[in-house]
Order: sequence, then structure tokens, then C-alpha cells
Amino acid sequence: MMQDNFPIRKVDHIRHYVGNARQSAYYYQHVFGFNITARHGLETGLRHEVDYLLEQNDVKLLFSAPVKPGHHIAEALAIHGDFVRDIAFEVDDVDWAFNEAVRRGAKPAIEPYSLENEQGYVRIASIHTYGDTLHTFINRDNFTGHFLPGFAEMNEPGEGIGIVEIDHCVGNVELGQMNVWVKWYEDILGFKNLISFDDNDISTEYTALMSKVMASGNGRVKFPINEPAAGKKKSQIDEYLEYFGGAGVQHVALRTDDIVATVSALKARGMQFLRVPKTYYEVLTDRVGEIDEDVEVLAELGILVDRDDEGYLLQIFTKPITDRPTLFYEIIHRKGATSFGKGNFKALFESIEREQELRGTL
Repeated sequence: MMQDNFPIRKVDHIRHYVGNARQSAYYYQHVFGFNITARHGLETGLRHEVDYLLEQNDVKLLFSAPVKPGHHIAEALAIHGDFVRDIAFEVDDVDWAFNEAVRRGAKPAIEPYSLENEQGYVRIASIHTYGDTLHTFINRDNFTGHFLPGFAEMNEPGEGIGIVEIDHCVGNVELGQMNVWVKWYEDILGFKNLISFDDNDISTEYTALMSKVMASGNGRVKFPINEPAAGKKKSQIDEYLEYFGGAGVQHVALRTDDIVATVSALKARGMQFLRVPKTYYEVLTDRVGEIDEDVEVLAELGILVDRDDEGYLLQIFTKPITDRPTLFYEIIHRKGATSFGKGNFKALFESIEREQELRGTL
């Protein structure tokens, strides 16, 4: 068991900055099946922005948009487009977490403060990480309400698709910065390096990248960090950095316990996924051994499979969900496997390169 010198309970929520929070909430409700459960805006006394909270099982997504000109969110949106601003952690003690992180070298973003109402109070603070991304520390042990004081409860259910929790979040950073941020997560938050991939592991004829997977002391929070590697053409990481305007969250992996049902529902609602060639499935069982699922069904849906010493996993990646080739989602189903699908990297990257070619960005 890893020693945990910076206790983090779990990822509490992921906050997106978007141009139109109402439309984003509608999209995630009707495509991903999230429930819209709370809102904070003009009607609840918030004068400069609006926030919508969406939930599905243990996943919470918060969408924030400016409602006045000159808001700092508007400035960030002009640079990045809709993006993941904050990966928030639930912690035992916000003040200790913030002060200890700053003592260890983190750049403070928001000093500890309380939000309170008749239902109690929530303690909150934030630090900067790569790019314009924040990590917020949050504790609501002394709060009996829903999410945060100020939010009005809503009940606009979505038709859930079986998403259970956030499996991992992947960050893209500039060339030469991966080890800088690996060391940052080690030094500041006490994360450990679980797995490393170099350009021999993740490469095609044209492009390559390097990646290291960082995990919190309790293993519940996992963050792969990618940087580009030298290649004949522009890699997906280079493309991301160019269109995003720097380092940021590349994708969020959502875990399901029935990937066939989850992906079938997403496809029926119009979600587009990356596809690998049919030949991938002709040798699938030779590569990963026997699996419970029907290979023909997996082939029809485009679901990938990989095996490690602990078991196997099934995964699939959406195409970018915004106009910019930046943020996308992974749907992952773990059947014992604790790894990240190394055996799928080559086929997946070739698929991404085909998309880049269509965009003229390869």
C-alpha cells in the first residue's frame, strides 16, 4: 500500500467553463444522461455568472458561464473555448490541504473561505496546476444541503447510461514539461508514478507521445500526463496545444459496468466515436484471450479491449465534443485490469491521425 502524505478522498467534481451553461447542461443531460440537480445564477443572487450542476451516480459535473461582459471566464473562453477549468478534490481538512500544498510549492489561486447558510457551511480553497487548470479542495462535512450553499435544487432527470464514476483525467502539457508536472504531483500532492509510456510504446509511422500516470496515495485519483514526442508530423498533443492555447485537460474517462449498454445508448443519441479498422477484431482474442463479451458486438460498436496481469478492460474514445479538436471523453469498463490500454495505443493513434488528416492538422 502506498504511503499517503496528502490525503484526498476522491474527485469531488469537474468544473467546465463554457459559453452557454444552459445549452451545455441540456447536451450532457440528453446525450450522457446526466440529471440536472442544482443551479446558481441571477435568480439565486449570483450576479456575474451562472452554474449548473449535473450528476450521474458518483460523477458530478459543474458548468459555469459568464452572464456579463468583462468576466474573467469570458477571457478564458476566448483563449481556450469550452474547457475543463477545475478538477476538485474532496479532502478531510481544506485549510491543511491548501496550506500544506502552498508550503510544498503550489501556487495559490483562492485562499480558504467558507460558504454558509442555514444548512451549515462548506470550506473551499484552490491551487493552480498546469495551464489554466485548478485543483479546488472542498469539504462539506458540516453541510446538510445539496452541493453548495446558494445553489437552488433542480429536478430535471436525464436517462442515465450507467456511468458510475470518474476513472481518470488526462492532461496534455508542452514538450519537456511532462516530468516537471510529474514532479509537481509527487512533491505537492504526494502522488506516485504508476506507469510510464515512452515514444516506443505510443507511436505510429508519423507521430508519437510520452505519458506518465500519476495516482494519489489512496489510488482513487489517477492523472495521466502527456507531452508530445518528435515525429514526422504533428501529433495529437501538438494539435491540442495549438488549438487549446497551451496545457490543459485532454480527456475525462468515465467508468461504466456495462460498456455495451453505455456505448449503445450514446451512439443512439448521436455521439461519434473514433473507429479502428475491422482487422483489429480479427486478432482480438489471439491478443487478449477469452473475454465475456461478443466480439462481433464489440466490433460493431468499435469498443477496444486490452489485458494486463490483473484482468482486462474495455474502452472507447469519443471524437472531440467541441468545435476545437480539444476535449473528448473515454468510456472505460474494468474487468480486473488496472492499466490504461497500452495494447490499443497504436490502433487508436492511427485512428486519431485519420481524423487529424480530415481536419488538415496532421
